[in-house]
Amino acid sequence: MEQNNVDLATLIGSRICHDLISPIGAITNGLELLDLTGTAQGPELDLISDSVGNAGARVRFFRIAYGAAGDQMIGRPETVSVLRDIERGGRQKIQWSPPDPQPRAQVRLAFLAIQCCETAMPYGGTVQISAEDGMWTVTGQAKKLSIAPALWSGLSDPDQLPTITPALVQFALLPAIAADQGRQVRTDHSQGQITIRF
Repeated sequence: MEQNNVDLATLIGSRICHDLISPIGAITNGLELLDLTGTAQGPELDLISDSVGNAGARVRFFRIAYGAAGDQMIGRPETVSVLRDIERGGRQKIQWSPPDPQPRAQVRLAFLAIQCCETAMPYGGTVQISAEDGMWTVTGQAKKLSIAPALWSGLSDPDQLPTITPALVQFALLPAIAADQGRQVRTDHSQGQITIRF
């Protein structure tokens, strides 16, 4: 993937997330007003509220993972808040270890790596993220892993990637964006564990 294509992809991601977050926020505010007035109650309202909350969480996550990174730092409270919200709609538990603010560009790589791990854990599990001396490690642990060898080897050697579907776009973006930062993605796995380092 050429550099200009990576930039274009992240700009598209930023635009989509920017355009979606306002209407999702408006729906959330409307639901809160209905709740305050007591005019709408019941399982239907709960379903709408849960769905809007899940959509908002995904947009916040995607904004970091697929949006333009810039030079900003992201503090631990914001990162953990995004991950806690995304946990509610999924099967994985996510543990963010870095205590200090981190460069948005590196958090973006970690979020893409989280999504790669999730594809290998269809029945749930735990994803742990750590950063030490500039080296990031994202580890997925689950009782049952489902690993597509071509996808995982393609993280280290993008020329070997198979045709990528929309659901697997993180496998193409992670090595491309890492290379742009001068980083090499490496992976290894054993029974019950998959690890991504960059």
